[in-house]
Amino acid sequence: IADTVITRKASSRIGEYALKLAMTRPRKQLHVAHKANVLPLTQGLFLNTVLEQAKNYPEVKTQDIIIDNCAMQLVIRPERFDVLVTTNLFGDIISDLTAGLVGGLGIAASGNIGLDNAIFEPVHGSAPDIAGKGVANPSGLLQGAILMLVHIGQPEAAARIKNAWLRTLED
Repeated sequence: IADTVITRKASSRIGEYALKLAMTRPRKQLHVAHKANVLPLTQGLFLNTVLEQAKNYPEVKTQDIIIDNCAMQLVIRPERFDVLVTTNLFGDIISDLTAGLVGGLGIAASGNIGLDNAIFEPVHGSAPDIAGKGVANPSGLLQGAILMLVHIGQPEAAARIKNAWLRTLED
Protein backbone atom coordinates (compact mmCIF):
# COMPACT_ATOMS: atom_id res chain seq x y z
CA ILE A 1 0.00 0.00 0.00
CA ALA A 2 1.35 3.40 -0.96
CA ASP A 3 0.64 6.42 1.19
CA THR A 4 1.78 8.85 -1.47
CA VAL A 5 1.38 9.05 -5.21
CA ILE A 6 4.00 10.77 -7.32
CA THR A 7 3.63 10.62 -11.08
CA ARG A 8 5.98 11.52 -13.87
CA LYS A 9 3.32 13.83 -15.35
CA ALA A 10 2.84 15.82 -12.14
CA SER A 11 6.59 15.88 -11.45
CA SER A 12 7.17 17.13 -14.98
CA ARG A 13 4.55 19.86 -14.60
CA ILE A 14 5.94 21.20 -11.31
CA GLY A 15 9.52 20.85 -12.56
CA GLU A 16 8.73 22.82 -15.70
CA TYR A 17 7.08 25.56 -13.65
CA ALA A 18 10.04 25.75 -11.26
CA LEU A 19 12.58 25.88 -14.08
CA LYS A 20 10.67 28.64 -15.87
CA LEU A 21 10.43 30.57 -12.61
CA ALA A 22 14.18 30.14 -12.04
CA MET A 23 14.77 31.58 -15.52
CA THR A 24 13.10 34.83 -14.43
CA ARG A 25 15.32 35.22 -11.37
CA PRO A 26 18.68 37.03 -11.48
CA ARG A 27 20.66 34.03 -10.15
CA LYS A 28 18.83 31.48 -12.35
CA GLN A 29 19.17 28.86 -9.63
CA LEU A 30 16.97 25.89 -8.70
CA HIS A 31 17.29 23.47 -5.80
CA VAL A 32 15.36 20.19 -6.04
CA ALA A 33 14.67 19.01 -2.48
CA HIS A 34 13.99 15.28 -2.11
CA LYS A 35 14.46 12.13 -0.09
CA ALA A 36 15.38 9.81 -2.97
CA ASN A 37 18.07 8.20 -0.83
CA VAL A 38 15.35 6.61 1.33
CA LEU A 39 12.31 6.64 -1.00
CA PRO A 40 13.82 5.77 -4.38
CA LEU A 41 10.56 4.94 -6.17
CA THR A 42 8.53 8.04 -5.39
CA GLN A 43 11.14 10.64 -4.54
CA GLY A 44 13.54 9.19 -7.09
CA LEU A 45 10.92 9.56 -9.81
CA PHE A 46 10.34 13.19 -8.82
CA LEU A 47 14.06 13.99 -8.65
CA ASN A 48 14.97 12.25 -11.90
CA THR A 49 12.07 13.84 -13.78
CA VAL A 50 13.03 17.36 -12.72
CA LEU A 51 16.73 16.79 -13.36
CA GLU A 52 15.94 15.43 -16.82
CA GLN A 53 13.89 18.53 -17.60
CA ALA A 54 16.69 20.76 -16.32
CA LYS A 55 18.79 19.62 -19.27
CA ASN A 56 16.49 21.78 -21.41
CA TYR A 57 17.39 24.80 -19.27
CA PRO A 58 21.20 24.92 -19.33
CA GLU A 59 21.09 28.54 -18.09
CA VAL A 60 19.57 27.37 -14.80
CA LYS A 61 22.01 26.09 -12.21
CA THR A 62 20.08 23.09 -10.92
CA GLN A 63 21.19 21.24 -7.80
CA ASP A 64 19.55 18.49 -5.84
CA ILE A 65 19.52 18.57 -2.05
CA ILE A 66 18.25 16.01 0.44
CA ILE A 67 15.30 17.49 2.32
CA ASP A 68 16.89 17.04 5.79
CA ASN A 69 19.93 19.05 4.77
CA CYS A 70 17.69 21.52 2.94
CA ALA A 71 15.77 22.25 6.16
CA MET A 72 19.00 22.82 8.06
CA GLN A 73 20.48 24.99 5.29
CA LEU A 74 17.30 27.09 5.18
CA VAL A 75 17.80 27.86 8.87
CA ILE A 76 21.55 28.53 8.84
CA ARG A 77 22.10 29.83 5.28
CA PRO A 78 18.76 30.83 3.71
CA GLU A 79 20.47 33.23 1.34
CA ARG A 80 21.91 30.30 -0.63
CA PHE A 81 18.45 29.48 -2.02
CA ASP A 82 16.50 31.16 -4.78
CA VAL A 83 13.89 28.80 -6.27
CA LEU A 84 13.22 25.59 -4.36
CA VAL A 85 11.02 22.78 -5.70
CA THR A 86 9.89 19.71 -3.82
CA THR A 87 6.92 17.42 -3.39
CA ASN A 88 3.71 18.37 -1.62
CA LEU A 89 4.46 16.90 1.82
CA PHE A 90 7.95 18.38 2.03
CA GLY A 91 6.73 21.66 0.57
CA ASP A 92 4.12 21.95 3.31
CA ILE A 93 6.74 21.40 6.00
CA ILE A 94 9.31 23.71 4.41
CA SER A 95 6.75 26.49 3.92
CA ASP A 96 6.03 26.54 7.67
CA LEU A 97 9.75 26.43 8.48
CA THR A 98 10.51 29.36 6.18
CA ALA A 99 7.51 31.29 7.49
CA GLY A 100 9.13 31.02 10.91
CA LEU A 101 12.34 32.48 9.50
CA VAL A 102 10.60 35.67 8.36
CA GLY A 103 8.39 36.34 11.36
CA GLY A 104 5.76 33.62 11.50
CA LEU A 105 2.72 32.29 9.72
CA GLY A 106 0.93 35.63 9.96
CA ILE A 107 3.42 37.25 7.60
CA ALA A 108 3.94 34.53 5.01
CA ALA A 109 1.83 33.96 1.91
CA SER A 110 1.08 30.89 -0.13
CA GLY A 111 0.47 30.37 -3.82
CA ASN A 112 -1.13 27.19 -5.13
CA ILE A 113 -0.65 27.41 -8.88
CA GLY A 114 -2.20 24.90 -11.25
CA LEU A 115 -2.52 24.71 -15.01
CA ASP A 116 -5.81 26.61 -15.19
CA ASN A 117 -6.26 28.18 -11.75
CA ALA A 118 -4.29 29.71 -8.94
CA ILE A 119 -5.15 30.48 -5.32
CA PHE A 120 -3.16 32.88 -3.18
CA GLU A 121 -3.67 33.16 0.57
CA PRO A 122 -1.94 33.66 3.90
CA VAL A 123 -0.06 30.52 4.93
CA HIS A 124 -2.13 30.35 8.10
CA GLY A 125 -5.43 30.39 6.18
CA SER A 126 -8.46 32.14 7.67
CA ALA A 127 -7.50 31.84 11.38
CA PRO A 128 -11.09 31.34 12.62
CA ASP A 129 -9.87 31.16 16.23
CA ILE A 130 -9.16 34.92 16.19
CA ALA A 131 -12.00 36.02 13.90
CA GLY A 132 -13.74 39.15 15.15
CA LYS A 133 -11.16 39.89 17.84
CA GLY A 134 -9.33 42.62 15.92
CA VAL A 135 -5.94 40.97 16.39
CA ALA A 136 -5.30 39.38 12.97
CA ASN A 137 -2.18 40.51 11.15
CA PRO A 138 -3.12 41.30 7.52
CA SER A 139 0.46 40.89 6.29
CA GLY A 140 -0.02 37.33 5.01
CA LEU A 141 -3.12 38.42 3.10
CA LEU A 142 -1.26 41.38 1.58
CA GLN A 143 1.68 39.17 0.64
CA GLY A 144 -0.75 36.74 -1.02
CA ALA A 145 -2.25 39.61 -3.00
CA ILE A 146 1.24 40.67 -4.07
CA LEU A 147 2.00 37.12 -5.28
CA MET A 148 -1.31 37.06 -7.16
CA LEU A 149 -0.64 40.39 -8.87
CA VAL A 150 2.79 39.22 -10.03
CA HIS A 151 1.24 35.96 -11.25
CA ILE A 152 -1.37 37.77 -13.37
CA GLY A 153 1.22 40.11 -14.89
CA GLN A 154 0.72 43.19 -12.72
CA PRO A 155 4.18 43.64 -11.16
CA GLU A 156 3.84 47.43 -10.88
CA ALA A 157 0.67 47.15 -8.77
CA ALA A 158 2.37 44.43 -6.71
CA ALA A 159 5.37 46.69 -6.10
CA ARG A 160 3.14 49.59 -4.98
CA ILE A 161 1.37 47.41 -2.43
CA LYS A 162 4.63 45.87 -1.24
CA ASN A 163 6.27 49.27 -0.82
CA ALA A 164 3.24 50.61 1.10
CA TRP A 165 3.29 47.52 3.35
CA LEU A 166 7.02 47.94 4.01
CA ARG A 167 6.56 51.65 4.83
CA THR A 168 3.79 50.73 7.25
CA LEU A 169 6.04 48.22 8.97
CA GLU A 170 8.82 50.81 9.24
CA ASP A 171 6.41 53.35 10.77
